[in-house]
Amino acid sequence: MLRLAAALALALVVAPADARDQATLVNPLLPSGPDPYVVTDGGWFYFMATRGDRLTIRRTRDLGRLAEAQEVEVWRPPATGPNAISIWAPELHRIDGKWFIYYTAAASGHDDDDHRGVFVLENEGPDPLAGQWVDRGRVDTRLTGIDGTVFEARGRRWFVYSAYDGPDSVLAIAPLANPWTLAAPEVTIARPDKVWERQGGRQILEGPAFLQGPKGDLFLAYSASACWSDDYALGLLRLRPGDDPMDAAAWTKAPLPVLAKAPGNNVYAPGHNAFFTARGGREPWIIYHANDGAGAGCKATRSPRVEPMRWADDGTPIFPVPVRAGARAPAPKP
Repeated sequence: MLRLAAALALALVVAPADARDQATLVNPLLPSGPDPYVVTDGGWFYFMATRGDRLTIRRTRDLGRLAEAQEVEVWRPPATGPNAISIWAPELHRIDGKWFIYYTAAASGHDDDDHRGVFVLENEGPDPLAGQWVDRGRVDTRLTGIDGTVFEARGRRWFVYSAYDGPDSVLAIAPLANPWTLAAPEVTIARPDKVWERQGGRQILEGPAFLQGPKGDLFLAYSASACWSDDYALGLLRLRPGDDPMDAAAWTKAPLPVLAKAPGNNVYAPGHNAFFTARGGREPWIIYHANDGAGAGCKATRSPRVEPMRWADDGTPIFPVPVRAGARAPAPKP
């Protein structure tokens, strides 16, 4: 009995320490963080989100402690000009040893779709929280639009954005000559042609996010419907190995959302995701924003959540069911 009591006492002492050694997080990571983006580099997680009037970055080695990381302002827009207002959806990319931020902005005095575009900042320094950010201007797309992203595949670098094409917001792709210049005219690869992509009174595909499949497929997740709708959700495009990204017919669309509201968990309007990897690139994770409760709309209260991804046997991604706020889960390690 004495030995048993001693063993139980030892377990009570050791268990909390073991639990502390296992990094965990609680979703949402922050009370506010629309259009979240995470990239890993050098053992750090870098986080960005829409702030509206500026660009900021948080850096941490533990996403579960993101709220404790200092939010560093790295850029403010000019008072006037084509990129002066509505600073949305920033993404931080490491390209050829330099840092780049892609972000959406509108022209001063014209906060409307006809005057929106995707702009680029460049920083040659090793630390994106320091150094000088140089304005490289607007990506020279044919149409106005939002939510630009870049990725490497098929031996080239690609740019994808949500373009305003009449009443629709569509997804368009083009190769890049450099990080802010297209090498060829863009091609539309997806339109909002499903009922679930037309909720909230708008016909919208936006927020493209690239994911490399384990069997050579290319995937683009995207957000569909109006962001103020509870039915805002994620869709998925797939490009088979060897197919040309500029061949619109080669991209196939999943018929239903791959990540949607979970009323049972009180999660609504999940969307505008990004993918990142952990454990040296071996683990895929997703970050997205969502609302706690119905009818919350498209406001700053949209909060960022992270969850692990998995792969099916056929090489397609398996998306999680949005978890209830307050749920604790293992945290990714860089």
